[in-house]
Amino acid sequence: MVENGTAEIDRTFDTVDLGTPEAEWSAWNPTFTQLDLTRCRELIVVAPHPDDEVLGVGGLMSTAAAAGIRVSVVAVTDGGASHPGSPTMTPDQLIEARAREAQRALRELGLDVDPIRLGFPDGELPEHEEELTRALTELLAGGQGTWCLTPWRGDRHPDHEATARACITAAKRVGIAVLEYPVWMWHWAHPDDAEVPWGRALGVDLAEHIAESKRRAVQHFTTQIEPLSEHPADRAILPPHILERLVRNREVVFA
Repeated sequence: MVENGTAEIDRTFDTVDLGTPEAEWSAWNPTFTQLDLTRCRELIVVAPHPDDEVLGVGGLMSTAAAAGIRVSVVAVTDGGASHPGSPTMTPDQLIEARAREAQRALRELGLDVDPIRLGFPDGELPEHEEELTRALTELLAGGQGTWCLTPWRGDRHPDHEATARACITAAKRVGIAVLEYPVWMWHWAHPDDAEVPWGRALGVDLAEHIAESKRRAVQHFTTQIEPLSEHPADRAILPPHILERLVRNREVVFA
C-alpha cells in the first residue's frame, strides 16, 4: 500500500488523516444479504499488494477454506514501495519481508498456500494495466464455480482500481464471477455514502474464531502496522485507527 490514493485530484485521500472513525461504522447496522458460498468451488483472491487480501477478505478466505473450497491468492506487486525514502529498509528488503509476512498470515487463516507473485511494480499498476489483464486472463481460467475476488473498482487507490479493472476484464473473457472487496473505502467513505454501491453489497458475518484468526493474521504484517524506525519515512502505513476498521467481525463484498 502507499500513502495516498491519487487516481484523480478530487479523489485524493491521505492516511495521515484519521478518516471515518470506526465508532461511526460500528454504530451503523445495515441489513446486507449474506454471501452464499454454496455455488463456489474455487476462490481466486487478487491482491494489489501483500496484505490487501487479508485486510479485505481474510475472514472470507478462511471461511471458504474451512468449507472445503479451494482458495488461492495472487499478489500483483511485491509491495516494495510502501516506504519510499526509508533509511531503514531498501525496497528489496521490504519485498522479502512482505513475502514472509503474507505467507505467515495465510497460515494463520488456515490456508496452506503461497501467493502467486506476479512481480508488477508497486505504485505503477495503471501504467501496466493491459499487461496485467493478459496475465490475469491466463490465471483466472478456472471454469464454472470459480470466483475472482478483486479490490473494489472505486477504492480510490490507483493500484487497487487498476487491479479491479484488469480483473473484471479478464473474468469476463474467461466467463467467471467477480466480487469486489473494499479496503481504503472504510477510510474515506462514510455510512450511506452515495459514492459507494451499497445496493450491490453482500455481507460476510464472521464466526468469532474466524475473526480472531484474521486479527492474528494481520499482526504478521509488521512492516506495515509498526514504524520501521522513528524516521518520518518509516511511519506505520496501517496505524491502529486504520486497522480497527478492517478487523471487525463483518466483511463486505460488492457483487
